[in-house]
Amino acid sequence: MNEIVREFLLETNENLAQLDLDLVTLEKEPGERETLARVFRTLHTVKGTAGFLGLAKLQAVAHSGETLLGRLRAGELAFGPEIATALLAVVDAVRRVLSALEASEGSAEGSGDFTALIQTLDRLAKGGSQVRPASGPAAARDPVTAATPTPVPLPPTLVDPLPAPLPPAASFARPPEPPPPAEPVEVRAPAVADTSIRVDVGLLDGLMNLVGELVLARNQIVRFGSSLDDRAFVGMVQRLSLLTTELQAGVMKTRMQPVGNVWGKFPRLVRDLAIACGKQVRLDMDGQATELDKSIIEAVRDPLTHLVRNAVDHGIEPPDRRLARGKPAAGRLLLHAFHEGGKVVIEVSDDGGGIDAQRVRDKAIQTGQVTPEQAARMSDRELLNLVFLPGFSTTDRVTQFSGRGVGMDVVRTNIEKIGGAVDVESRPGQGTSVRMTIPLTLAIIPALTVTAGGDRYAIPQVSLLELVRLDGDQVRTGVELVHGAPVYRLRGDLLPLVYLDRVLRVEPAGRQGGDPVNIVVLQADDRPFGLVVDDIRDTQEIVVKPLQKQLKGIAAFSGATIMGDGRVALILDVLGLAQRAGVLSGTRDRERAALPAAPPGAAADRQTVLLFAAPGGGRMAVPLSQVARLEEFPRSLVERAGGRAVVQYRGEIMPLVHVSRVLGHRRTRPRGRGRPDGRKADAVPVVVYAGAGRLAGLVVGRILDVVDAAVGARSAADRPGVLFTAVVQDRVTEFLDVDGIIRAAEPELFGPAAAVPAGG
Repeated sequence: MNEIVREFLLETNENLAQLDLDLVTLEKEPGERETLARVFRTLHTVKGTAGFLGLAKLQAVAHSGETLLGRLRAGELAFGPEIATALLAVVDAVRRVLSALEASEGSAEGSGDFTALIQTLDRLAKGGSQVRPASGPAAARDPVTAATPTPVPLPPTLVDPLPAPLPPAASFARPPEPPPPAEPVEVRAPAVADTSIRVDVGLLDGLMNLVGELVLARNQIVRFGSSLDDRAFVGMVQRLSLLTTELQAGVMKTRMQPVGNVWGKFPRLVRDLAIACGKQVRLDMDGQATELDKSIIEAVRDPLTHLVRNAVDHGIEPPDRRLARGKPAAGRLLLHAFHEGGKVVIEVSDDGGGIDAQRVRDKAIQTGQVTPEQAARMSDRELLNLVFLPGFSTTDRVTQFSGRGVGMDVVRTNIEKIGGAVDVESRPGQGTSVRMTIPLTLAIIPALTVTAGGDRYAIPQVSLLELVRLDGDQVRTGVELVHGAPVYRLRGDLLPLVYLDRVLRVEPAGRQGGDPVNIVVLQADDRPFGLVVDDIRDTQEIVVKPLQKQLKGIAAFSGATIMGDGRVALILDVLGLAQRAGVLSGTRDRERAALPAAPPGAAADRQTVLLFAAPGGGRMAVPLSQVARLEEFPRSLVERAGGRAVVQYRGEIMPLVHVSRVLGHRRTRPRGRGRPDGRKADAVPVVVYAGAGRLAGLVVGRILDVVDAAVGARSAADRPGVLFTAVVQDRVTEFLDVDGIIRAAEPELFGPAAAVPAGG
């Protein structure tokens, strides 16, 4: 491709992105004279350079657009929506010609016919109620505007007197007279162009790889120098380490780009979508200067486009519906980017109708993506995240923009592919916010080195929360089993544990029963879990190397790196590891659903039950099939209504039934500031029960475990409210009559139950 044509393509493509923004701004604020002048100069430059290169189609379109802009600059026409649409069509036409030029390596403008567009531009330039004679001061002030409206192709021979070497495209066909002081001067200062240089992305990638190899060599030298007692050599190693770090930071900076580069197309996209959908949308952007690695920028481009499209098409309501709900007619769409905890957070928020979690649940059950039992145990947050499932859509109508259940799946897939996470929050009637948390870069990252089964692994430090070490008696008592899964009580909260050697199916190291337990507390998709490893080494910067195709399908690994001693260590994918181990919500339920059904008759001997402490040190149980959810409410949320304790729960007023009072127990634990089980003193454990189409909450003692155990040695109940007594895990346990207890406490809501006397 001719170097002049290549420079023209680069320059014009950059200018077109700014043209989109400026034209949308002018539609909202027609009085922006500086913006109008910048649009005029940009299109004038395109026309002049197209004439120099003999691009007749491009010159004709740009000339008609320039003529219309000249009338606008002179104040002879008023900028309106029709003019904005026509000028945006000019930008699209220029893009089409540029694409054809690039595809043909500068030899053809393509087969596009822009006759109708040129006629529309000429009609708009001649019409309007504010037309004034063009012979006034405005025309004298701007000689270019008075040029003939007929586009005349300029052959290259007409511009031979231009000095050599050829000036940049921005200087071609410049007006012969400088603008007066009233006109704004060129926005881009010449110094910026003189001090800037375009570098191919491939060259930057190669330079980044070389810096990565230098970092690896630095790590090896530092490791070697630590074993020597040579102060001069150690000093040189420290100097080398400092220079390598500075060089790495400099190269990383060359790859960083503001996220505003991606956002530049959204004002035009939002405008066109809003017009097509018959809506009014105001787009606000905050944090455009937040920088990301170029590879990350490219990865988030499509997810952001899908989110913006969904917000306009599905989220924000039509003007009449918004007015009926007491909202402004124009909806608000906010793009917000900021740094948080070594990562970049991008939020896409709207003030539309929001997402109804119960509607999501019903749709997921209807499509068979979750079972009714799984949906009953899911929180509102978990239900909202079902919108990211492949093929899921909350709308029944398919439009030309969305509705096929593909976009949100693309969002999660692309974000998780680069080590990020995405979450959605919504309130019906108030709006929706989608939050994407993504790393700054993928090339060189700080990581924690651990060992399992004799092999070393690297864990990205952005997923690391803390390190826990269990010694002595803690090794024996710290790790508990809940429903057969190991957990650790970390500051009163249950932390699920994942043994790295078991998940990766590697040969475990020879460990003794009293050896310390090392727990690396990680966070995956906002869910903490503990990774049990053999040993914890140190943290260092590692160079991420992509995996070969043989290993790409393994969800537990995201890459590889070369350590200081030259050995290869695999980089753990924290999110994939959590999904593989069944830590994340829904995964374990799906695995359990895939298990073969129990043989007939087995259910009579084995049951899955919820165990909780009874007053006086005993144990009670209820079948897990009768438990809709387990909740813990702050005592401050418990209210009184009609003489009963209630709590606001999922849009309902749920009555609370104290099991100990119904069964006639007295309060034996004195009030105090702490609890022996480590649970917060103001937390009320509640077993949510769904019956007769209503919810009720059973206030119980400390929840012990959920077990799938044999229920043997049954005996008849000796008091109302208890079905029978049985032995579970070698302990005598009372099985409660949940339905009878609730009916006795709330006969008005659930009907009377004469078998159980109400105890309060």
